[in-house]
Amino acid sequence: MENGYIKNSKILVTGGAGFIGSNLCEALLELDNEVVCLDNFSTGKRDNIEHLFKNPNFQLLEGDIRNLNNCKNACDGVDFVFHEAALGSVPRSIKDPITTNDVNISGFLNMLIAARDARVKRFVYAASSSTYGDSKELPKVEDTIGKPLSPYAITKYVNELYADVFHRTYGLNTVGLRYFNVFGRKQDPNGAYAAVIPKFVKQFMNHESPIINGNGEFSRDFTYIDNVIQMNLLAISSTNKEALNQVYNVAYGERTTLNDLVLNLRKKLTDFDEKIADVKIEHGPNRVGDIPHSLASIEKAKKLLGYNPQFSIEKGLGEAVKWYWENL
Repeated sequence: MENGYIKNSKILVTGGAGFIGSNLCEALLELDNEVVCLDNFSTGKRDNIEHLFKNPNFQLLEGDIRNLNNCKNACDGVDFVFHEAALGSVPRSIKDPITTNDVNISGFLNMLIAARDARVKRFVYAASSSTYGDSKELPKVEDTIGKPLSPYAITKYVNELYADVFHRTYGLNTVGLRYFNVFGRKQDPNGAYAAVIPKFVKQFMNHESPIINGNGEFSRDFTYIDNVIQMNLLAISSTNKEALNQVYNVAYGERTTLNDLVLNLRKKLTDFDEKIADVKIEHGPNRVGDIPHSLASIEKAKKLLGYNPQFSIEKGLGEAVKWYWENL
């Protein structure tokens, strides 16, 4: 196994046409795995995986995790599952809590049942830093959480509880990864619920003023996609039994204010287009359900999984900005 990572296995990636899922599909195929992608394209994009269609080790199943039969078909003959499919976004969940609950909880339960029945070896799933809720402790340590502040946060916490119960009750090995503000290539800049970095990049490129929610002093642990891929591969490949049936923070371990982020993006984009230096930055009201500060402790992941993130915010933004400039 290269870097100790899993090879020559059959692996299901739900939400495999999404931002994180499509990057994961690519990484797994590079390691000579057979990859099954399950996606209903509600938020995933065909463009993200189109180049993989000619790979004989890649298979696309169009289906919905809310349909148990779709989940069972996808898990048939599979060794491992990466469950990335979900409806993200705190504002979306506040606007439509029922659909968020259906996808993120009922869909998650369907996938656990399908994985259990298919006797998969390990089920690695996307958890979320939103689970920390109103906890004021910094950095965020896995064992200390607060009350959830949005329907989305509730769904992601319930996922962790279900995963734990399925391990205790049915012996299914699971690993939960609490993602902290992931960014990078293939993250969609369009739509009402676009993440902040691609959204700001696109606005700068169009010479439009980005609008920061609040005074811009809220901070986040922005995490480049390649760090997240490393963590997923470690979670599925680790032979350390103590590392299983745990939840981990997936981050870089530094925080950046929104003000600093926007100035950094403008500076990097000015290298491609000098006019971007003149684009003004605006401020709007705070967003409902937002936590003021987020910073992860990554000590548990380092200790139990050997996690060693290679991309700082600075290095990651450089890669992301270049990708958007070439692809938008």
